[in-house]
Amino acid sequence: MSQIQSQGSQTKKLRQPIVVVLGHVDHGKTSLLDKIRSTAIAAREAGGITQHIGASIVPSDVIEKISEPLKKIVPIKLTIPGLLFIDTPGHELFSNLRKRGGSIADFAILVIDITKGLQDQTYEAIDLLKSRKVPFLVAANKIDRIPGWESFSDQPFAISFQKQSNKAKEELEKIIYGTIVIKLSELGFQSDLYTKIRDFTKTIAIVPLSAKTGEGVPDLLAVLAGLAQQYLKNKLVFAEGPAKGSILEVKEVEGLGTVLDAIIYDGVIRVGDIIVLNGKNGPIITTVRSLLMPSPLSDMRARGTRFVGVQEVYAAAGVRIAAANLENALAGSSIQVANNYEEAEKISKMLQSEVKELIFKAENNGIIIKADTLGTLEALIEAFKRMNIPIRIADIGNVNKSDILEASLTAKKDRSLGVIIAFNVKILPEAEAELSNNNIKVFQNNIIYHLIEEYNEWREKLKEEEIQKELNSLIRPGKFKILPGYVFRRSDPAIVGVEVSGGIIKPGYPLINEKGKDLGRIMAIKDKDKSLEYAKVGSTIAVSIEGKILIGRHVNEGDVIYTDVPQEHAIKLITQFKNYISNDELLTLKEIAEIKKNAGFKEYNIVLSKIKEILDKKSNK
Repeated sequence: MSQIQSQGSQTKKLRQPIVVVLGHVDHGKTSLLDKIRSTAIAAREAGGITQHIGASIVPSDVIEKISEPLKKIVPIKLTIPGLLFIDTPGHELFSNLRKRGGSIADFAILVIDITKGLQDQTYEAIDLLKSRKVPFLVAANKIDRIPGWESFSDQPFAISFQKQSNKAKEELEKIIYGTIVIKLSELGFQSDLYTKIRDFTKTIAIVPLSAKTGEGVPDLLAVLAGLAQQYLKNKLVFAEGPAKGSILEVKEVEGLGTVLDAIIYDGVIRVGDIIVLNGKNGPIITTVRSLLMPSPLSDMRARGTRFVGVQEVYAAAGVRIAAANLENALAGSSIQVANNYEEAEKISKMLQSEVKELIFKAENNGIIIKADTLGTLEALIEAFKRMNIPIRIADIGNVNKSDILEASLTAKKDRSLGVIIAFNVKILPEAEAELSNNNIKVFQNNIIYHLIEEYNEWREKLKEEEIQKELNSLIRPGKFKILPGYVFRRSDPAIVGVEVSGGIIKPGYPLINEKGKDLGRIMAIKDKDKSLEYAKVGSTIAVSIEGKILIGRHVNEGDVIYTDVPQEHAIKLITQFKNYISNDELLTLKEIAEIKKNAGFKEYNIVLSKIKEILDKKSNK
């Protein structure tokens, strides 16, 4: 199948697969893209590289030429016209490559620095790829840093590997299998070195390479092109009909006003076409004034890059679109070409319903999510839904006063949900003042993984605090022995030196003797002149006891005194809080329950049977 087929009078172009590059910061995403671009430019006599907005096309003949040394290992004959690399790497921009039910990306390269392994954004990238159902391979970058590795610039890994010492080979395999393969396995993926894989549909391919020396880049392009072609057998389509795309960024450009940088994944867009996209205040219907592409072989990320106007753009491609009324356009929105204004109205309703799924206000208690683009908003909504965290408001834009007031309403009912998740947006001055008045927690970050991690850690801490607060409201089991020779005052209040022989004691706890008789309550606990909030088993301290207690009549030196744990407190301790009380407390509670039962409180039988059940389970373990 050739790149261009003629049918009647029409010339139709086969669409190339769209490839994204993701990974943790500093793992080499940009370096790898730059290396692929420079390698392709070096082979320009075979077709070179076509520069787009936010993307670069490496033609199939260039891929075949670069990977020619591998033809005996990886036989490759491409029917696709090439690969479109999205060369604005990053999770935020990947999130904007969206269409209903998935991503416009056909394939992904997950870059992992082999000296560091999987890190925060690696896991975030995998989550995003899983949620958008995008197949991927792993580029294990920085093999030039392996101890003893001898670099062979731009050589295929499969050939370079054979020239290495046994020590270097062992080091590489130790890292690949000891970190990447194991970690991917924990995430539910089977993976292996690409040279050892028989069935690429079941196993994630790992391609070792160096973005610095170029080693392994031929392997990456060969495996990537082969896999993309294989995965897209039934997806390969001709670029025809009205264009469909996704808005990467909305920006101001001098002389042009507000423009859109978009990736067109289907069809054709021409100057003069009617386009429909989502805006902050509803759908936008406008007409393409101009289509712009970087001039040949210029680096579109460099300052002062020259752009040239073109009349039409075929999928898949990156393009800058200038049109009227784009000021409120939403990054991450779908963009479609309409044949006429009647069709544009129908498309606008469809696009509006797409936004309603993402921008909403619900009546339930839940968190508030504010994001900079539709793509990141969608990624956050999906992430929190997977965690079963309810969402009250999801919206685009900065955190405002209304968001704080909404969060405060939820916080009154559930503090753990009365929060704002702010991705890559600011807190407006009007909201700052309201924040301090309402004590609302705002989580701000430009990494989705960190936002979720920070919220989860805070939520767990809050949960712990609430558990401790409730636990502290209960009378816990404790016992202490009056030390002979340490009676400082016999009554009103009695002050004695004691040793805590079980559980925990606190001021305010009611006390009983070994027969269940009321002995008053603890007034204070002191260690020398220091007042204590509590004392645990093994502590030797002074205790003052208020109530009708007389040392020598009601209790004697050497006697053991117990805390009087009410039955409802005992039940809570051995059900709700069984993971928070020690074995020592459990055994002390057993003694207290037996004392209470013997004193005529039969309801403590329930407590005793439950303690026996817990102790039996522990002994069986």
